[in-house]
Amino acid sequence: MEKKTTQAQAEQPKEKKSNSDNVPKEAAQTLICIPDITGFTRFMSETDFKLSSKVIPSLLNKIVYSNEIGLEISEIEGDAVLFYKTGELPSLEALVSQCKKFQTEFHKQLHKLKARYSESAEADKITSMLGLKMILHFGQEVGQVPVGKRIKLIGEDVITAHLLLKNDIQHDEYILLSEDLMEQYKGERDKLSLEWVKWKNDSIEDPHMGTIDFSYISLEN
Repeated sequence: MEKKTTQAQAEQPKEKKSNSDNVPKEAAQTLICIPDITGFTRFMSETDFKLSSKVIPSLLNKIVYSNEIGLEISEIEGDAVLFYKTGELPSLEALVSQCKKFQTEFHKQLHKLKARYSESAEADKITSMLGLKMILHFGQEVGQVPVGKRIKLIGEDVITAHLLLKNDIQHDEYILLSEDLMEQYKGERDKLSLEWVKWKNDSIEDPHMGTIDFSYISLEN
């Protein structure tokens, strides 16, 4: 008997299979990009599981398929996608524009999902609670280890990227670029031709890593 595929199953995030032959033998310079769904914990706790179990995978899938600059997938977590890229970096404008596209497509999907599940009393929460922030960091030595069908990133810079998720930015949606990444784009920051980009500077403190400086762009109107 032919098995039917439900819409929820069809929208489960797709991950590329790892190819150990393509994994660098040594740690390499790596761009780390983490699109992270904001409001995730509240949404999961305040909505019925039947709804949230359809909405979140669909949103993660939309993030994955909005990637246009050749980012590779390391992990898909409950509320985030861990992308990475080795080799030549994209231009700063291309990178920032990609993050803006992640957010734009994410919001389009929010409204589609709200309409799709309009019969649910909790449909309005899809657009009112959820948003997207992007964390970008550049590591000088990031290792890649094949684990099953995935490529696991290891190294201090992976820890740094995740620490940057826990900042004090007073916005729900933004693009954050670590100082280590910005140093790779010396001179490009002030030459961006994107009118919506307004740079701000901040930092976080960690007892082990010390001060981690970053720049960010708010995506809220």
